[in-house]
Amino acid sequence: MPVEFLGIGGTNDGSETSPRSGASFDKQYALRLARAHQEYGWDRVLFAHGSGSPDPAQVAAYVATRVEDLQILLAHRPNVSYPTYALKTFATLDQISDGRLTVHFITGGNDREQGREGDVLTKDERYSRTREYIQIVKEGWTSREPFDHEGEHYSFKDFVSDVFPVQQPRPRVSFGGSSEAAYAAGGAEADIYCLWGEPLAETAQQIASVKQAASRAGRSDVPKFQVAFRPIIAPTEELAWEKAHRILDDLHRVGANRRRLSGPPQNAGSQRLLGVAAKGERHDRALWTPTAAATGGAGNSTALVGTPETVAEALLDYYDLGVEILSARGYDILDDAIDFGRHVIPLVREGVAERDRQRAARARLSPVAP
Repeated sequence: MPVEFLGIGGTNDGSETSPRSGASFDKQYALRLARAHQEYGWDRVLFAHGSGSPDPAQVAAYVATRVEDLQILLAHRPNVSYPTYALKTFATLDQISDGRLTVHFITGGNDREQGREGDVLTKDERYSRTREYIQIVKEGWTSREPFDHEGEHYSFKDFVSDVFPVQQPRPRVSFGGSSEAAYAAGGAEADIYCLWGEPLAETAQQIASVKQAASRAGRSDVPKFQVAFRPIIAPTEELAWEKAHRILDDLHRVGANRRRLSGPPQNAGSQRLLGVAAKGERHDRALWTPTAAATGGAGNSTALVGTPETVAEALLDYYDLGVEILSARGYDILDDAIDFGRHVIPLVREGVAERDRQRAARARLSPVAP
């Protein structure tokens, strides 16, 4: 089973531990970061969406024309554009990138953030809209004949696109969420299902829930699974933990006002992260939760702490659960991407190759049915 690595296609050098040094969209930094991911063995980078952030589709197109081979994951929130418009944007970007696009659909878990762009639907209504949106996008990518749509959230007649993706039959669709509504929508529509880093037992439970939802939706296959972490690595365990506690101090220092303004999380994923943090700081081989607690469970916020060997083994534990895509982002975005690519990715790929060799050996030794 192959393994893929997803990094971040950031537009500036800011993070939760330090303010950015320049503009929100620093073109040269965006290119340096993307090229570092390409050089050090990452497969793709995420261009994230925020209500006030640079437009990720345009940033992705800018990077795609200047960095070859690196795959693109474009985040998109359905509230920001009509699906017939969006699917043409996606198809055009897939053409620009020569077939390197995956689209990550964000339903949205915070009413205040959604409201900044005029979205007033409830959470369950947003998941229903996302599911319908994805269905329209898929049909628009693949239909060469005009089609009508009459749904709960969208209605149109006689639409056909004149731009189609390079990838056939279509680019992959990525989706995330940790509620029953999310499992139902993503289980039905996603090619990739994204989770935040929880302990192994809880991750296995979520994987099982998504598989059950996919089966209930009538699928004969299941999505690939992706899990996201904030790795903190150093040459020794002692140095890694010293680094972790420095980062935690910075999170408390920089993020205190932000947490007071944002309030408790509304989305199930963040609530789950805070629940895990409340059970203890350390889980399994290397999972560390105080970074999640310090940020109010904000997004990808649980850490894997240790030497490259320790963190690689921890990632392989998730691979053994069936996770094929490993998402990682450090707090010093550029330098951590280089360090992770240089020291951790080769170890994980080596571990996956060894598992493949063992699996092939077992298959050769097993009796062949008549």
